[in-house]
Amino acid sequence: MQSRLLKIIEEAERGRPMTVEEMTDIFATDDEDIRRTLFEVADRVRHKSVGDAVYLRALVEFSNHCRNNCSYCGIRPGNRQVKRYRMEPEEIVEALAVAHRLNIGTAVLQSGEDLWYDTGKIVWMIREIKERYGMAVTLSLGERSYEDYQAFREAGADRYLLRHETSDPELYAGLHPGMTLQHRLCCLRQLKELGYQTGSGNMVGLPGQTCLSLAHDVAFIRDMGLEMAGIGPFIPAEDTPLSNAECGTLDVVLREVALLRLNSPLLMIPATTAVATLDSQGRQQALQCGANILMPNFTPLRYRERYRLYAGKACSNESFEQCIGSMFGMLSSIGRSVGKGPGHSLKGSGVYI
Repeated sequence: MQSRLLKIIEEAERGRPMTVEEMTDIFATDDEDIRRTLFEVADRVRHKSVGDAVYLRALVEFSNHCRNNCSYCGIRPGNRQVKRYRMEPEEIVEALAVAHRLNIGTAVLQSGEDLWYDTGKIVWMIREIKERYGMAVTLSLGERSYEDYQAFREAGADRYLLRHETSDPELYAGLHPGMTLQHRLCCLRQLKELGYQTGSGNMVGLPGQTCLSLAHDVAFIRDMGLEMAGIGPFIPAEDTPLSNAECGTLDVVLREVALLRLNSPLLMIPATTAVATLDSQGRQQALQCGANILMPNFTPLRYRERYRLYAGKACSNESFEQCIGSMFGMLSSIGRSVGKGPGHSLKGSGVYI
């Protein structure tokens, strides 16, 4: 088994896509040599494909209201312990001024599915960010209508992140009351059709998840031709149906990051806050096995603690200066540089980072 899997990883470095069965075996193995080789090869492919620059995305989590009651999520409407907030549109745009002064090239606007922010409010924010700061704009607002997606794109939005969380329809249905995987995938296809640099991603360690379903997640992201993928561990949130479930593990997250890099060499892959929540060295490790994005949080401190998707979220009490300083120090320690400009996808459009 060891020699077969090592050969598969070697062939992937040369560009052969892995089968679902091969990736399932890599997720399942406890062989340390295979794990180490996987990470080393993924890091080489990252270096060759997207370079050593790590691009920063300035994140603003502007509302913790959400219409969906997902079983794992700390801001689900069924959680009565959450102190809700909404930032005003002007306040959201102003929160990015510091990021602009720090020469961060991308703004990420993220919230629960909160329709108080109608089409007009989102369009206004996109245009203001473009006019004031000239930043690329990534939206992460959940499922909206095709007309909304079109209006946001026409206003200047560059990217849209809509995580699928799991490509297993049965598992998806059990975690997302009143929602379907089919509709989520329809939204992703619409985003690609409209010309967004489109991202998705999944959680690792969900109750009932298998190595096979994780392999399908990697294959889905590859075969969909996505530009971005955010991978993070399942971490239980208080006062949710899954509050007593076990966390996902950093090791399996890192394996998926590495497999994504091997199967989709040009993918933009964040080292997420969730991996830093599991382990203080988690983001560094993710960057060393395929990731090339960091997302410092520019949500004002008075709101940040309330955007609690899961328990113990890292960086909730850090100032902008502390967050950026620690990121720069960490990048220097592993020989990586901060990317200049917006850090657009290398795929397809002729736009290069």
